[in-house]
Amino acid sequence: MLTTVPPITDTAVSTRQSLAHGPLGVALLHIERAHLGLTSWHAVHRQLAVAGPLIDGEDASLFLGAPAMAYVLHMAAGSTSRYVGALHTLDDIVASHIRRRLAAAHARIDQGRYTTFAEYDLFRGLTGLGALLLRRHPDGDVTRRVLEYLVRLTEPLAGPNGKQRPGWWVGHSPASNSTATPGGHANAGIAHGITGPLALLALAKRRGITVAGHDTAMTRICRWLDGLRQSDHRGTRWPRWISEEGPAPAVPNTPSWSYGTPGLARAQQLAGIALGDEDRKRMAERALLYCLADRQQLDLLANRGLRRGVGGLLRSVQRVAEDAENPKPFVDWLSQAPQRFLGAEVPQEPGFMDGSAGAALAFQTTEPEITRATDWDACLLLI
Repeated sequence: MLTTVPPITDTAVSTRQSLAHGPLGVALLHIERAHLGLTSWHAVHRQLAVAGPLIDGEDASLFLGAPAMAYVLHMAAGSTSRYVGALHTLDDIVASHIRRRLAAAHARIDQGRYTTFAEYDLFRGLTGLGALLLRRHPDGDVTRRVLEYLVRLTEPLAGPNGKQRPGWWVGHSPASNSTATPGGHANAGIAHGITGPLALLALAKRRGITVAGHDTAMTRICRWLDGLRQSDHRGTRWPRWISEEGPAPAVPNTPSWSYGTPGLARAQQLAGIALGDEDRKRMAERALLYCLADRQQLDLLANRGLRRGVGGLLRSVQRVAEDAENPKPFVDWLSQAPQRFLGAEVPQEPGFMDGSAGAALAFQTTEPEITRATDWDACLLLI
């Protein structure tokens, strides 16, 4: 299982090792239930055994291959010695992989080239790998090097045409719309945009882990988000990105974890806590409350998934409530949320991000008194 393989050539292999869509993501649900005594650890092992030789090429990430397996096994281990040998081996593999990725990223910055989602984002890039390290080795040297890279990522960059851009400006369009941003864009979402690094930097600081320029980087991101923020009688929102033509329309969008107000609000709440900025923390919490009160927005959530569905909203609200100045309105909303969840479309796949496993993980913790065994949503940068 721990043998590594060259870059992906077989989509069946990548699916088996996908935290988002494959058995590794489904295993998180089995792990949560096994910790609670609701299923056997043998069922967990069966789920993990199909992964095969693990990917550790340039495509490996928190959501694919060796790092994804390390994340899942870490959740399985908890405070026990379960899988200790496998985790030790994976730690070395992942650290070597991250060092290579960091060297390439710094070389790219030195050359004045724009970044890509695959370099820095949560799903494929160094932000996701940093989230894994924050769990596995929070005080490690490689963890600090990832944080130092993210600080550098926030520094303005004069790209190939000499025009100064935010350091996270990508030279390509969003994956969902290949023609949306000719000339590239700066993305605001938590999955692919700068809100992901903001959340990671904030979570690291809450654990007492900081690097030179840490607060400056968070403040720079927050001020950029402030420049995009729009407020009216329907609440506060942020456009998905800004391109050479200006910000994308900031009309009320689907209130999803990946691009919408829930993810943006949680990241800024975390940043407010980390920076001691009570105004930002309150603003983020109010923005989410406005979103939850807007039935027209909520009705845009058609499915139960984590990425773009009700499941991701539920988990975001749960985490915001834990740190909120006044948790009651969030807890009150969550008490009514099961009806909305059950009225949404049932996932057709078993996976984690868009499938039934992730939806079940979000739904089973809607009640505050229900025991939670793992922080399975650490891979979503919510905790």
